[in-house]
Amino acid sequence: MRIDKYLWHVRLYKTRSIAAEACHKNQVEVNGVQAKASREIKIGDTITVRKNQIHYKYLILAIPKSRIGAKLVAENIKDITPPEELDRAEMMRLSRTQYVNAYREGRPTKKDRRDMQDYEANSILGYFDQEWEDDDNWDIDEDDDDFFSDDSDDDFPTDERYF
Repeated sequence: MRIDKYLWHVRLYKTRSIAAEACHKNQVEVNGVQAKASREIKIGDTITVRKNQIHYKYLILAIPKSRIGAKLVAENIKDITPPEELDRAEMMRLSRTQYVNAYREGRPTKKDRRDMQDYEANSILGYFDQEWEDDDNWDIDEDDDDFFSDDSDDDFPTDERYF
């Protein structure tokens, strides 16, 4: 039986064309050798499938005549994936859930919209409700001649009529 057909029969891929595409992308190996979609397989072969950066390894126990139900998959193929790869898959799954956005995807619900409006209203009002104190450091003493004198600009007229 062809490898792409077998992968579809034992439900490793949803369609046969997706299984064939995986073979063309060199994501499928039979006994450690890259397999084309037309590669013939037999009982006892080991299949390595790369899905989502994880290398799953299977042993062929039987070759079904047609696509089988999910309950019968265990009778035709045995998962012999190393535990390190399964741990890696678990770590990747956990890392994806770590960074899930706080708000749900899509349009916000009425409750979400009201929560956002309350947050915006409170943050803006809280900013303007602060009592500002006069800071003595910013008072300009008009008697201070150093503040008003500008020696660098000689072109500025010092005539009284301009003041």
